[in-house]
Amino acid sequence: MAYPSERPTTLRVVTRGSQLALIQTGMVVDLLAARWPDFRFDIVTASTPGDRDKQTPLTTLGQGVFVKGVEEQLLDRRVDLAVHSLKDVPTAETPGLTLGAFPLRADARDGLVCRVGRNLASLPVGARVGTGSPRRAAQLLALRDDLQMTPIRGNLDTRLRKVRDGEVDALTVAIAGMERLGRLGELDQALEIDECTPAAGQGTLVVQCRSDDDRALEILAAVDAPTIRAESLAERAFLGQSGGGCQLPAGAVARVFDGGRLEIVGVVASADGRRLAREHASGTANDPKAVGGALAESLMPAARALLGSPQRGA
Repeated sequence: MAYPSERPTTLRVVTRGSQLALIQTGMVVDLLAARWPDFRFDIVTASTPGDRDKQTPLTTLGQGVFVKGVEEQLLDRRVDLAVHSLKDVPTAETPGLTLGAFPLRADARDGLVCRVGRNLASLPVGARVGTGSPRRAAQLLALRDDLQMTPIRGNLDTRLRKVRDGEVDALTVAIAGMERLGRLGELDQALEIDECTPAAGQGTLVVQCRSDDDRALEILAAVDAPTIRAESLAERAFLGQSGGGCQLPAGAVARVFDGGRLEIVGVVASADGRRLAREHASGTANDPKAVGGALAESLMPAARALLGSPQRGA
């Protein structure tokens, strides 16, 4: 619909100030502007705890470290919309805010950038692999228990530079980020879903708004992708119902096929990768939360066993 001319036609869109966040937000704004040519969308930035503290491991900083400063601007009504990488958004939604659109998704897989060798199999024994993700570390150790997982923080450019400078022999990355930054040529290996199951929401962009903002909700409905929404809700249901990512490394990725069939794969693992469980579930895309919940239920016995199992070196 076209809004009356007396209605405000400028919407402020907030995001993190990183290069990748700005590129991703620009992609979303382009979609919005194409659908709503009479509106102007101004991008503003916010600082988050995860951006300010580049040393502390993310697992120590806690959940929502890349969304808190952004959400504050929405709640204070300084902005109208917020663009996030979905994997950064906690499964428990912030009161007063809602996820209004799931407009874009890129390759959800993890990848590897190598200084020596060309893939995981060709890395030398004892190679140092940079990662800040317990999920990635556990799954790579399950494949190669000789590797040394080296904690690493910073934006993608900083982490890639550490590979070139020899601080690590290889680096784990999200393929979506490499693609959006135009750096896919530096990727050495794409890790398949059953090798390294991605984080829930990886590669997906989501737009958040206030729950009581009817205008924003209508604007966002025009760019919401039902298939991406179904996949995202299934993944988030799995993560929320399994408790994955809090006590255990966990990941999940879903895909909707022609005919409305939704399939999802999820993983939970011990931190050292010595014990790992991966399961598949399927159902209808019309009830994605049920599919994600079924996967969580099937992995629950394995998760309980992993929580009670001794870790390497204990």
